[in-house]
Amino acid sequence: MTGRPIPEQERRRSGRVPTNMKKFSVAILALGVAVSAQAQAPEAIMDRAVKAYTALNSVRAEFRQTITTPLTGTTLRSQGVLLRKDPDLLSINFTNPSGDRIVSDGTSLWIYLPSSAPGQVIKTSARANNALAMVDPGGVFLSSPAARYSMSGAGTATVSGRKTNIVKLTPKKPNGMFTSATVWVDSDTNYIRQFEVTDANGLKRTVTITAIEPNASIGGSEFRFTPGRNVKILGSESN
Repeated sequence: MTGRPIPEQERRRSGRVPTNMKKFSVAILALGVAVSAQAQAPEAIMDRAVKAYTALNSVRAEFRQTITTPLTGTTLRSQGVLLRKDPDLLSINFTNPSGDRIVSDGTSLWIYLPSSAPGQVIKTSARANNALAMVDPGGVFLSSPAARYSMSGAGTATVSGRKTNIVKLTPKKPNGMFTSATVWVDSDTNYIRQFEVTDANGLKRTVTITAIEPNASIGGSEFRFTPGRNVKILGSESN
């Protein structure tokens, strides 16, 4: 028996959805999933982080740091303030342990850690051998990351009250700093909120950004370092 065509009003009352409409809805849903997956790809996350970082003229960030040494079973905790300003100016001032500093005045990089190496400071070129990038988190993770690291996504997490996307990084070539790293990138601002690195000996360093002020007003005096009279200067620029 040939069924009669179902009028539009009856189709609506019966709850039947035309086949072509079902296909259209499924296509839209699939497109949404694909766009979401693409947006959260680790390469895309890091690309947004690079753009956010390069857009900064300066930054002030408060941080906490934990260093765990598996060989000795010890854990060291510290905290401080990082100041960064273009071009090549960096100041890391530790409030705990108080007095430790890492400073780049644009020409020289000073590493002064009296809590562990009293009476001496290392002075080297800020530009030679990528020295500044090795102590500046932005330089470590956000300088050509696609060329330097293999990346994989690791989900999401909340850091210092901020939702973040997690990306794992593995150096494509040995870099002398770490064998693996994980970064937590703010899903809103695209700033790095936390990072963790592990070196060849298993030493693990975790740094959490507890507060960040982009494009902060920072005076030039913050990037000067004058060693004390009895402090011995070591390194390639010691003379």
